[in-house]
Amino acid sequence: MGCEMTLQALTRMLVVLIAIPSATVAGCNAEELFDGRTKAPENWARLLQRAENGDSEAEFRVALAYEVGLGVPRDYSQAAYWYKRSADRGNAGAQTNLGGLYSHGLGVQQSDAEAIRWYMRAAAAGHPTGQNNVGFMFAEGRGVSQSNDTAVFWYRKAADQGYAGAETNLGFMYSSGRGVPLDLTEATKWYRKAAKQGFAPAEFEIGRIYLHGTGVPRDLAESVKWFRKASDHGLPSAQAQLGFAYSHGEGVLQDYSQAEKWYRMAAANGSPEGQHNLQVILARRQGVQAMAGMKEEAESDASMSAPSGQPDTSQTLPSEPSSFLGRKGERE
Repeated sequence: MGCEMTLQALTRMLVVLIAIPSATVAGCNAEELFDGRTKAPENWARLLQRAENGDSEAEFRVALAYEVGLGVPRDYSQAAYWYKRSADRGNAGAQTNLGGLYSHGLGVQQSDAEAIRWYMRAAAAGHPTGQNNVGFMFAEGRGVSQSNDTAVFWYRKAADQGYAGAETNLGFMYSSGRGVPLDLTEATKWYRKAAKQGFAPAEFEIGRIYLHGTGVPRDLAESVKWFRKASDHGLPSAQAQLGFAYSHGEGVLQDYSQAEKWYRMAAANGSPEGQHNLQVILARRQGVQAMAGMKEEAESDASMSAPSGQPDTSQTLPSEPSSFLGRKGERE
């Protein structure tokens, strides 16, 4: 495949694929999305029987249960087996998720070529998740020649269907001038579209826009509002950012107990910044407690403690949403 795929070539590819019987800030700030409901099957035996009888939707749900561990032990090999059965029957969600297993090497040998093949099948059927993931693969140059133009083409197709993940990715492309002219107004427009659906990574990006005053007047209180929305929707990097805001009194009153609370939450959810900053703030508290026990004349020495509101420069800010558009918690 050449570095730039023309729309004519894409059209030809779509026609061929439809005929098949059957589914982070220098780099692209995105990942694939995956389909599936996060609810354990109510009657596993009945669902499994339907799947064994060739019901495509049942096969998909059995695969999802094995992949996520919904009512059964997590088993990626079984997930791949059932996704493949469903994908071969034309289930676009199964095609997308099977591509995800190949992309991450879960239950199958890692293969970007297989990932893009399955994503493209889903995309050809008009499935927005598959379209988003094809865009991601072109943006990253994984399994295909890297092409920002082609990434934007696929992101836009999914975004035009109101798909929040692709709306966010398209916003990122505009904010970084990749495949489209740099346009912060257009980027913000797409972020807000996704944020209306409660999509945490888009809320995080809007928070960063106000934090840094990117194309808008800097507004720390407004940034905190958006970081809180994303935090409440479970985004670890937003939780770390909110902890930072409380630790430094940026947009909120300085409150170390609140900072610790959000850092703990971020750390528990896998945020490297949350884990690091939690250790920093705990060490700082221990240092304050140790100084409180020293003799009176030492307590008055300004060199022994930082002034109130002094930024703790050893704390770090998230540079991008961790697990941006990631697998867990972002299923439909």
